[in-house]
Amino acid sequence: MQTKQNIFPGLEGVIACETDISYLDVENEEIVIRGYDLIELSKTESYLDLVYLLMNKKFPTKSERYQLEQELKNEYEVPKNVLSVLNLLPNQIDAMDALRTGISVLSGFEQELDDLSHEANKRKTIRLIAKVPSIVANSYHAKMKNDFIMPRKDLSYSANFLYMITGKVPTLLEESVFDQTLMVYSEHEMPNSTFTARVIASTTSDIYGALTGAVASLKGKLHGGANEAVMKMLLEAETIDGMECLIHQKLRDKERIMGFGHRVYMKKMDPRAQLMKEALLELIEEKGYQELYDMCVIGEEVMKKEKGLYPNLDYYAAPVYYLLGIPVDLYTPIFLAARTIGICTHVIEQHDHNRLFRPRVEYTGPRNLHV
Repeated sequence: MQTKQNIFPGLEGVIACETDISYLDVENEEIVIRGYDLIELSKTESYLDLVYLLMNKKFPTKSERYQLEQELKNEYEVPKNVLSVLNLLPNQIDAMDALRTGISVLSGFEQELDDLSHEANKRKTIRLIAKVPSIVANSYHAKMKNDFIMPRKDLSYSANFLYMITGKVPTLLEESVFDQTLMVYSEHEMPNSTFTARVIASTTSDIYGALTGAVASLKGKLHGGANEAVMKMLLEAETIDGMECLIHQKLRDKERIMGFGHRVYMKKMDPRAQLMKEALLELIEEKGYQELYDMCVIGEEVMKKEKGLYPNLDYYAAPVYYLLGIPVDLYTPIFLAARTIGICTHVIEQHDHNRLFRPRVEYTGPRNLHV
């Protein structure tokens, strides 16, 4: 007779592995990255500093940071055949599906694909961080039947990424805010997409395959698609009163309000959301559109009062992206691009200390049937 086992739906609260990459300290409202507070780093450092920290377990010197930036720029170019495949995709394709396809095709040009050593994986991580932004931007341009926008090595990593999306060189504030968004999306312990990547990597599959699986996971609106849903809700509401009425209507209809609640941040606001709320104010001071900020605030107040829920990162990242001129369809692909460093770091750790993931189940079906 089978013994009843403890079951944790969604693996909530289950410790799946040991890691020295990151940790969510909810009680102290701290997102720990290699021992540092992510929010603190996002206010003082840059995305590339964080990339170096995740890959090397220490902060770069000025020369090391410069070398990293040059290595990335040397790897910016995406093979022409990958861009050609993007042009062949149907117009109605979802942006995340296009990104998944682009990364999968890109793997065919990787000469070290099956080398799972630590150093080879680090080199592949650099190539992916360098090339994924181009795939994100140009898969969208292909879908819209626009010309591809090639990377510019005279711009910083974040400025170049934003330039490839919008076709405009960003202002210093736009560059700074976008860099900050990349930082807050970069790593977050063990969400679904990272877990997916580690499960794939545990079979000794390659880093491109693991990242491709993570893209598929992140596509879901319960994980990465929430930022797009938030912006669509804001655009539908149009005004402060419209936002309040729309949320109340959705609640009456028992619809899920995207951008609120988090499996980890249940009693407090996601600290990354607070950072994006402040960034939104900075952009509004430069660009105007105060009403957009006020719409977000009224939505936050209604959800706290009616449901006791707080904003997560996606709620305030969405209007930030909007004021940066980023098409809504690209919000989730940018999330993935920013998270590439976090996911790849987890894959490297998984390959370095591998154990195959192979959980069991609590069987609830019939037994002893015979034909």
